[in-house]
Amino acid sequence: MHYQTLLQAIENRRSIYALNRDLPLPAGEIATIIKHALYHAPSPFNTQSTRLLVLFGCEHERLWDIVADVLRATVSADKFAPTAQKLAGFRAAAGTILFYEDSDIIAGLQQRFPTYADTFPGSADKADAMLQYALWTTFTAAGIGVNIQHYNPLIDAEVAKTWDIPAHWRLRTQMLFGGIAAPAGEKSHEPLDTRIRICGL
Repeated sequence: MHYQTLLQAIENRRSIYALNRDLPLPAGEIATIIKHALYHAPSPFNTQSTRLLVLFGCEHERLWDIVADVLRATVSADKFAPTAQKLAGFRAAAGTILFYEDSDIIAGLQQRFPTYADTFPGSADKADAMLQYALWTTFTAAGIGVNIQHYNPLIDAEVAKTWDIPAHWRLRTQMLFGGIAAPAGEKSHEPLDTRIRICGL
């Protein structure tokens, strides 16, 4: 692969909120992409503390029904309509990847390397972020739309109960994916000369 191919995928990567179930790849191939990214994504100290729950089809719908039920109990009835509309859009996607951190691994590292104990939770977040970006960019190259949501910790208990999630897995992010029903809008950029300094070139 020429590096410009990767640069183009990075440039094309956007948050796509209008998703549908018309995927350009079979679900099995998408699962293979997810496994490949999880296996090869870097993690600080090689912690490999990220855990995934991947939901397709009716299991994906079940998740967003749970989110709707939890929020319906939290958001006042007179303000729930916009929330319900937003959640219906998420439910219309093809699937969701839930990103977890294995807190047992982090605690073990904190005991083994007490000098760096305070850094390991942040390192785990960075590992999650690198995997998310790897998947997002790969999905973009494959013509799959993605957006990321954070309904944790509101949904944590019900999701854990529904899919028998271990108690030491901590939910961090929900990544939706699907066919692209409508492209992303325009994106603004801050000038590069205010964001980077290059020395010794």
